[in-house]
Amino acid sequence: MVDSKDYVRQIDSEGFARRRNFWGSIHLDPWMLMLLLTLFISGLFVLYSASDEGLMAVKRQIRFFAVGLVVMVIVANVPMLFYRRVAPVIYLVGLVLLVLVIIMGTGAKGAQRWLAIPGVIRFQPSEILKLVMPLTVAWYLSVRALPPKPKYVFAVMAIVFVPTLLIAAQPDLGTSILVASSGIFVLLLAGLSFWYLLGGAAVLAAAAYPMWHFGLREYQRGRILTLLDPERDKFGAGWNIIQSKTAIGSGGLHGKGWFEGTQSQLNFLPESHTDFIIAVLAEEFGFIGVMLLLGLYLAIVARGMVIAWTATTNFNKLVAGSVTLTFFVYIFVNMGMVSGLLPVVGVPLPLVSRGGTSIVTLMAGFGLIMAAATDKQQFAK
Repeated sequence: MVDSKDYVRQIDSEGFARRRNFWGSIHLDPWMLMLLLTLFISGLFVLYSASDEGLMAVKRQIRFFAVGLVVMVIVANVPMLFYRRVAPVIYLVGLVLLVLVIIMGTGAKGAQRWLAIPGVIRFQPSEILKLVMPLTVAWYLSVRALPPKPKYVFAVMAIVFVPTLLIAAQPDLGTSILVASSGIFVLLLAGLSFWYLLGGAAVLAAAAYPMWHFGLREYQRGRILTLLDPERDKFGAGWNIIQSKTAIGSGGLHGKGWFEGTQSQLNFLPESHTDFIIAVLAEEFGFIGVMLLLGLYLAIVARGMVIAWTATTNFNKLVAGSVTLTFFVYIFVNMGMVSGLLPVVGVPLPLVSRGGTSIVTLMAGFGLIMAAATDKQQFAK
C-alpha cells in the first residue's frame, strides 16, 4: 500500500519537474520574470503620478515594455555560443558607428549622440555598447587562464576605454559610465587582483587635475561644483538637487499619498518622470515606499548573481554577472544623483523612469542573463 504522504510528495515533485522543463524549454527564468513584472507594474503607479501626460505616458511605457519583453524572449532563446562568436564583430561595428556619430551624428542641447537615416530610423549607437561590451570582454577572457595575466588586463582596458572615451566625447557621461562599468565588472568577476584596483584608483587620482581642466566641459564642472554646494546657484544648476532633496525629505516615513506630492504635482521638481522619479516616489510613498522598491531591486540583483554563480561556463558566468552588476550601477547612480551624493549625469531609474530605448536595452540585458541561466552548451571553459 502506497503511503499518502509519499504519493503527495511524488505528485509535487513531478509537477515541479514539468514546470521547470517548461521554463527551460522557452529559456526563461520564472523568478526573474516575476520580479521584473512586479517592478514594472509598481513603476507605472509612480509614472502615472509623476508625468503630466498621465494615462498616455503609462500606455506608452507599456508598449515599450511589451517590445522589451519580446526582445528579451528572442535574446534568451539564442545560444550563448552564438553571442560568443559574434561579440567581437558587433563590437567593431559599434566602434565604427560611434566614430560616425562624431562625424555626422545628430543631437540637441549641445549633445551629438544619434545617427539618423531620414524617414527610416534614428538610434543611439552607444546603447549597443551597453550589451556588446560585457560580451566582448567575456569572449576575450573566457578562453584564457583566470585570473588574467597583466598583458590581458591591459588589453581589456583598451577594449573598454576606446568606446568609453568616444561616448564621453558626445558628450554622454552617464552612458559612458555604464559602458565602462559593464566591461570592468567582467574583469573583476574574472578574479582581478586587488592591486590592480589600487593602481587604477591611483591613476584616477593622478588624472583628476588634468581631467578637470581639459577633459570636462564647463557644464560638467558646474554639475560637480553644484553637487558640493547646491546653494551656489539655487535658481539655476542647483535647482534640481534642492527640489529633489526637498521632495525626498518631505515624504517622511509613510509619504503624503498618491498624487499628493507638492513638489511634483506643482511642477517644482524638474524631470520628475525621468531622472528624478525616485524623488516623486519618496514624497508620495515615503521611506517605506523607497525601501520596498529597493527590496525589489535587491531581489533582482541577487537572482542575477545566483544565475551567474550557477552558469555552466566561464563565458556565461562573466556575462550574467557583469550585466547584473551593471543593472546595479543604474540604480546606484540614479539614486545617488537624485539624493545629492553624485553629480547629475542623466541615468534613468531602471524600469521605473519613462523611457523607450533604455527599457528595451535593459530587457535585452535580462535576456542575456536568462540565456546564460538555461544554456546547456559545454563549450571551452
